[in-house]
Amino acid sequence: MAGLSRGRWFGAAVAALAVAAAVLAWRAVQPEPLPDGFAASNGRIEAVEIDVAARTPGRVAAVLVEEGDLVRAGDVLARLDTANLDAQYREAEAQRRRAAIGVETARSQVQQREAEVAAARAVVRQREAERDAAAKTLSRTREMAEKGTTSQQNLDEAVARFEGARAAVSAAEAQVAAAQAALGFARSEVVAAEAAAAAAAATVERIAADIDDCVLRSPRDGRVQYRVAQPGEVVAAGAAVLNLVDLGHVYMTFFLPTAQAGRIALGAEARIVLDAAPEFVIPASVSYVADVAQFTPKTVETADEREKLMFRIKASIDPTLLDQYLDQVKTGLPGMVYVRLDAARAWPDELQVALPP
Repeated sequence: MAGLSRGRWFGAAVAALAVAAAVLAWRAVQPEPLPDGFAASNGRIEAVEIDVAARTPGRVAAVLVEEGDLVRAGDVLARLDTANLDAQYREAEAQRRRAAIGVETARSQVQQREAEVAAARAVVRQREAERDAAAKTLSRTREMAEKGTTSQQNLDEAVARFEGARAAVSAAEAQVAAAQAALGFARSEVVAAEAAAAAAAATVERIAADIDDCVLRSPRDGRVQYRVAQPGEVVAAGAAVLNLVDLGHVYMTFFLPTAQAGRIALGAEARIVLDAAPEFVIPASVSYVADVAQFTPKTVETADEREKLMFRIKASIDPTLLDQYLDQVKTGLPGMVYVRLDAARAWPDELQVALPP
């Protein structure tokens, strides 16, 4: 019995030592408590994702990047086959040239009709001169007939010439009206031809834009995350060909309870420390605080329960800083984010900014 008691006592002592060692080890890995005016939480580096999509349907001719590649804004990432669009472009260009010729033809018709109007007006002036001469002859012949110095036949002939001249003036004026009508129609033909030329030019521009859209370029600096489509595949309009991570908008999402979230102001300073590189402290700023709790208990009745309300917050890294370390920016990395709740507080020494060389 004594031996059994000693064995139990020894086992209990070993268990107590093991528990004490575990507690000490747990305390050793715990971070130093933050001073008042600061809050901390864990999270992962995230970034805005962008789908590089085809605006028009087509077959993927080539994908020029691989997953993980770093790309700059404007880089060509993929191409769609444009054989059909190229044929449409040539057809539209031929129609544009034909329409341009139609405009020139219509304008030359206007010039011709203007010349016809000028000629008709000249005829009118000639006929008016002939009418005036016939009127004077008639007046003299009538005076001579009244005096008996000429015959009635001469008077009748003078009257006939005058009436003929007056009728010729009316006919010439009708020709002017007809020429002016033809001129107006020719001018309307110019307007129609110019409209057709403009429509043909617009068709050429539209097809050229469709061809240009078949060259998929990177809208931002980023990293290729997925190749959604492969060469040879047919994609619909709006279908994604590649998925990029926008490295100009990188942030860490984290959660804080009500008491701390309520003290955070937009733009408040933050620090990010990644698990993969704990020696570096990355500056950031609060860019978003949710206006509603992300998760809550079923009932909220006590102060303790209200502390369980958690709000989603984002700490964004300055794009200028990101551009300096673009090759090193990776999403998905876990770490800690520290937020200064009181702007009057100085950052602890261990959270002073420390960036890679």
